[in-house]
Amino acid sequence: MIRPAIASLAAFAIQTAAPALAQTSDEALAKDLANPIASLISVPFQYNFDDNIGLQDTGHRSTLNVQPVIPISLGPNWNLISRTIVPLIWQEDVVPGTSQSGMGDIVQSFFFSPAQPTEGGVTWGVGPVFLLPTATDGLGADQFAAGITGVALRQTGPWTYGMLANHLWDVGSGSVPISATFAQPFLSYTTPTAWSFTLQAEATYDWETDQASVPIGAIVTKVVKIGNQRVSVGGGLRYWAEGPDSGPEGVAVRLIATLLFPK
Repeated sequence: MIRPAIASLAAFAIQTAAPALAQTSDEALAKDLANPIASLISVPFQYNFDDNIGLQDTGHRSTLNVQPVIPISLGPNWNLISRTIVPLIWQEDVVPGTSQSGMGDIVQSFFFSPAQPTEGGVTWGVGPVFLLPTATDGLGADQFAAGITGVALRQTGPWTYGMLANHLWDVGSGSVPISATFAQPFLSYTTPTAWSFTLQAEATYDWETDQASVPIGAIVTKVVKIGNQRVSVGGGLRYWAEGPDSGPEGVAVRLIATLLFPK
């Protein structure tokens, strides 16, 4: 079930991305990837390995996030950017002696963004975000949630810096109350040879439990060409600076490969 889902998402992105890569430079593509709401169709496959999970710190988890980003032009002045996160999860001994695998809850965001930066060079977008109760095998909240999301960033020379954030509230009569804030500050440096060096945090605060989860990551990626396909590949480490007692601890691994389909 997992492999067909990945293949379907990739095929959809490829069909949507009819304009082929032409004169776009690798450096420009790398800078576009540093911008969460760039006018660039991309399909990231992000693998995360986390350890020391559970009340006894015996568990480990592998998560493959399939994250298609599809920009849609709304005329000469506005864009709509769809960002989807589909988590595919394998975990063992989070509860000692058990294992689970399947899909987690999908997060779907839509950003309405001006086609051009402001006079001060700021690119921004805002819109709704939804948590869809798609999880199997107990790997999600089993609760629909909705909220607002936004991003603001500035690109100057090789530097990109900004923040993406959202807040979700539970909707309906599900069993799990949800009120959670997510904030992702980021700083990226891109070289003329299309290497990107990124520092970011992915902080979540759960207002229902008064607990924070704060992994801080350092990621290195490079835009390369495989056949006729441009791909960004790389990886790095994350450190769990804060988290609940049952959450991951210590150092975690991230690997990422992103298919690029410029217009």
